[in-house]
Amino acid sequence: MNTTDLNATASRGPAAGAFAADVLAGLALPQKRISSAWLYDQRGSELFEEITRLPEYYPTRTEIGILEAHARDMARPVGAAAVVVEIGSGSSRKTPLLLRALAEPHAYVPLDLAEEFLLDSARALALEFSGLHIVPLVADFTLPFDLPDDLQAPERPRLGFFPGSTIGNLSPFGVVAFLRLMAAALGDGARMLIGTDCTRDPAVLLPAYDDAQGVTAAFNLNLLVRINRELGADFDVDGFAHQARYRADLGRIEMHLVSRRTQRVQLCGRRFDFTPGETIHTENSHKYCRGDFQALAHAAGWLAEDCWSDGQERFCVHRLRLAPGARRGTTH
Repeated sequence: MNTTDLNATASRGPAAGAFAADVLAGLALPQKRISSAWLYDQRGSELFEEITRLPEYYPTRTEIGILEAHARDMARPVGAAAVVVEIGSGSSRKTPLLLRALAEPHAYVPLDLAEEFLLDSARALALEFSGLHIVPLVADFTLPFDLPDDLQAPERPRLGFFPGSTIGNLSPFGVVAFLRLMAAALGDGARMLIGTDCTRDPAVLLPAYDDAQGVTAAFNLNLLVRINRELGADFDVDGFAHQARYRADLGRIEMHLVSRRTQRVQLCGRRFDFTPGETIHTENSHKYCRGDFQALAHAAGWLAEDCWSDGQERFCVHRLRLAPGARRGTTH
């Protein structure tokens, strides 16, 4: 597929004003918060790719090792000429491992919010898989979406691919809701491969989310840079610090932006005051162990077919299959 085709397909994005509405609503809460989805503009996506290569950040290299060892086993039941839908595709670094393991995949649909980063990754993948139909889709994976009409043939296998433990950004309720959306989008007979981070050791987790080089801090603070640029706010970025917290009671890492002092921010005609130590909660990363995640998948109508892990059970890749009749219980 050529570059013109790739550009033409990336046409579905978030509703106009969604960013401003979400930020304004989040900053008005007693515990200020902004959805982690907005961390991934072009610069945020680039910084996250740097994070995945840091020595402290174990999930990416661990998952790649699992895929290198087991991708053929993961792909075997899917069948030939599948449509692969990758959620939150980012740079698609792990995608070739899966595509090479599948039997002549028909189409690849990477889905992400960062349009420029998504298209760059799709073009690079098109050079490696010249005969593959690549259809980038700019969308929020927490909202309903439809595959293009020509990819919805019921006889064609459909495989959702959600690597990177990004599903950990969702609460348990959010995981169930997301998997129901995927059931509606992929349809009867679909399968999914989903990576989950199982690590709950603070000595491992905290450095992974607050690295010595400060890349994760830059990634988090870039959210304020984006709000200033796109929404005309006047955040003093130097007035905030990155902080990672481990919540053992909730089984998750949290990222916060901490106000260094008393300050006031102007945004879209409104004022927001910060006291010293007050935070904006920007991300959760839930650490779902094997059994916990499979229980959530079952609640959403998916059956746990198989699971692969590293030797230390730090990370799992689950293969799920949509239970017969489960799609009828979804909303779209």
